[in-house]
Amino acid sequence: MKELRDGLKEFVGRRTEQCKVLVVGDVMLDQYYYGEVTRISPEAPVPITRVVKTKETLGGAANVAHNLALLGCQTEVAACIGADHHGGRLRALFESKGISIYGLVVTKAPTTTKLRVIGGHQQMMRLDFEETEPVTGEDGERLFMLAQASLSDGAGALVISDYGKGIVTHALCERLIEAAHRKNVPVVVDPKGNDWEKYRGADYITPNLKELNAVQEHSVKNENAEVEKAARYAMKRFGIRAMVATRSECGLSLVTEDAAVHIPTKAQEVFDVSGAGDTVIAAFALALAGGLPPERGAYLANLAASVVVAKVGTYAVSRKELLSALEREVAL
Repeated sequence: MKELRDGLKEFVGRRTEQCKVLVVGDVMLDQYYYGEVTRISPEAPVPITRVVKTKETLGGAANVAHNLALLGCQTEVAACIGADHHGGRLRALFESKGISIYGLVVTKAPTTTKLRVIGGHQQMMRLDFEETEPVTGEDGERLFMLAQASLSDGAGALVISDYGKGIVTHALCERLIEAAHRKNVPVVVDPKGNDWEKYRGADYITPNLKELNAVQEHSVKNENAEVEKAARYAMKRFGIRAMVATRSECGLSLVTEDAAVHIPTKAQEVFDVSGAGDTVIAAFALALAGGLPPERGAYLANLAASVVVAKVGTYAVSRKELLSALEREVAL
């Protein structure tokens, strides 16, 4: 075990900068308005929030890219944004993190944005700016061509991050998976909903237990044997090579056609699981891009997730934090 952890420590500390990963999917801008509530409005029975702080972060597929960039990986995104203020802010955030925006397509639809108003420690309201119509026609073709160019330019792994906002269509998935395999690039999918047919041919899929249950005939308990059986059922049904199932307090399971590895959670305290799936797929794809075996990638992904769930809100893990976590593991 110490040899495994030392090897991962060497990879994270010295080799991630040599890796390149392409992220295709539904990028979002997350905005937060934090304030104090002391009275009710005279105009309507609603609280008045005096804003004292604001924050903007990368959300959705953009959070996957954020995790990869903070881990030192060369990161590119292929996605759609709007010709609006939110699109400009998202572009600026990508550039500030060193994430390539070569693959961004500007469309007539608004940039997907989630605006949250938080009074004290309670979320009071969320405003969503979005359109979820499938991206087709010239925009869809442009998106595929840019993604294909990135695959041809040395990408070591492809992440398809589906948040159900219209980017990840059947046609795009089919063409991307085929294009990636022509270049011997592994494809890792973070699914949405129960329409997994569009992911057919992917090398790995990374559902949580709720998402895994969505494609089952019967409810699945969070137990090793049941998760393993359910994973193989879904893999066979949708033609997917392997699965990395995230299981909250039970950790993570890597299931292939003839083997399974169940890795218990490393988190000491769990405050918030939001964004943990983005961290898992980012760390796992990074490991694949670096030529590590999937078992080592699953271990690294599980450890990275343990850092994220101990934070409040969507959070991207840094290389320094992951190295610290590996140091603690080696010391055990």
